[in-house]
Amino acid sequence: MWSDGRRQIDPGQAAAFRERRLALGLDPVVIHANYLINLAAPDRHTRALSIRGFRGELERAIALGADYLVVHPGSRRESKFEDAVERIGDSLRQAAEGLDLGRLRVLIEITAGQGSVVGSHVGELRAILDACPELDLGVCLDTAHLLAAGYEIRTAAGLDATLEEIDRAIGLGRVRVVHVNDSRSPLGSRVDRHEHLGRGHIGLDAMGRIVNHPRLAGRAFLLETPIDRPGDDWRNVRALWRLAGVEWKRPAGAGDGFRPRRQKTARGRPRKRGR
Repeated sequence: MWSDGRRQIDPGQAAAFRERRLALGLDPVVIHANYLINLAAPDRHTRALSIRGFRGELERAIALGADYLVVHPGSRRESKFEDAVERIGDSLRQAAEGLDLGRLRVLIEITAGQGSVVGSHVGELRAILDACPELDLGVCLDTAHLLAAGYEIRTAAGLDATLEEIDRAIGLGRVRVVHVNDSRSPLGSRVDRHEHLGRGHIGLDAMGRIVNHPRLAGRAFLLETPIDRPGDDWRNVRALWRLAGVEWKRPAGAGDGFRPRRQKTARGRPRKRGR
């Protein structure tokens, strides 16, 4: 939901978070911005809310000592792509004005291209990066988005070709985070629907090649998979670690992890999945 832009993290809690992060050896810390934020919005009111909302995300990320803040570039609605890119760059500059970002780096996430959303092609990402050179922007890839956008990442040859195209357009050095999600939507569908690892149109074999590809070494691989029943988060983490060759053992006394959140209809009845 939109906030008034004044919601801040208590300094004591922020300090405790930074201390606990060091104790656990968590690196990097990656935050995902509010999904309502539309930096490309042609509507002035929506864009003003987005700029204010993103500034709040920046301030909280700085307070927590985060390394990366991931944001979707937004939807251009009925406007031209070139105008949308100009608005994105201007929105980013306004949101960051006067802030010392320190170690924090903003990452633009590739999209599935659903509707009028921009950023589903690496050429579009390059245009966005060039629109705001002051922030030294980076990129976040998403496997489900790549497939839906038309990138054939399921085969070894297709993955190599995709990474080569990304390297030529923006440089793989600017790719810092990869969201590892299977996809309910097929190749080129331009529909953003995440799925549990191994249950979608990408599959475990292809996921294994992605996670272990030498050109992606050193990146943070993060899950954004659904939680349809208790324990799904554990199961997807275990699958990802197995693909990466990491021996996984469930901690003693660990619960089922996060529980699914069931949406309700206007009458208060549980909404079935997929509706």
